[in-house]
Amino acid sequence: MTLSAEHSPSLASMDWLRHGFFGRQGGVSIAPYDSLNVGLAVDDSEASVQANRQAIADSLGGAPLIVLKQTHSTHVETITAPLTGVVEGDAMVTATPGLLLGIQTADCTPILFADRQAHIIGAAHAGWRGAVDGIIGNTIAAMVKLGADPEHIVAAYGPTIWAQNYEVGDQFQADFLALHPTGEDLFFTPTGGKAHFDLPGFVQAQLRDAGVSTIEQVGGCTYDNPDRYFSHRLATHQSRKTGRQMSVISISLR
Repeated sequence: MTLSAEHSPSLASMDWLRHGFFGRQGGVSIAPYDSLNVGLAVDDSEASVQANRQAIADSLGGAPLIVLKQTHSTHVETITAPLTGVVEGDAMVTATPGLLLGIQTADCTPILFADRQAHIIGAAHAGWRGAVDGIIGNTIAAMVKLGADPEHIVAAYGPTIWAQNYEVGDQFQADFLALHPTGEDLFFTPTGGKAHFDLPGFVQAQLRDAGVSTIEQVGGCTYDNPDRYFSHRLATHQSRKTGRQMSVISISLR
């Protein structure tokens, strides 16, 4: 099984960590989840999903893969050991080597974090709800609590839906601007159409506001690249089902 992952140059330069933004290729799931689906909350077989997750873990050294039950919240879990049972949350941080932090997405924005000096990492699932409510700031705050410094943090965000395909409508725009009144530039309205939202642009702004100076984009638009990524919105528009891809980061064991 050959997996395909995309990488952040800055994260890849750190010899003490491993990471990857995995797409949909290289797994064992059959259509419409072909082939590296990692989502248990869809109708794919559990055996296929677990095989795909294990393949990702093996490609990054075989450490335990930590996956939360994501709920579009702002909750950040500090991880010190493999989880037992179901734990809800939308971001994780750790200073413990040998644990793989995995984030599932299918249009939302996956973000991987690493403090160059303190060797503290994080991973966050930033959909529009979590991003608007503060998941990014909460993740960085949790890293700081472990000893990180925002000035030393590298943040890389992976494949996500881009603004040209993210129609949200006027009410979304009004509700968003009520909370973030300086965010007008994150919206555009095509002629005769409805408002579109720049989710990755908002993610970048939130990272900058939290004091992160090194921000990298990895991969392309999930909606525009169905051969490379799962896209929930594209699947909905085509009246079909789809899977979830995974972005992973780990402090290497020495």
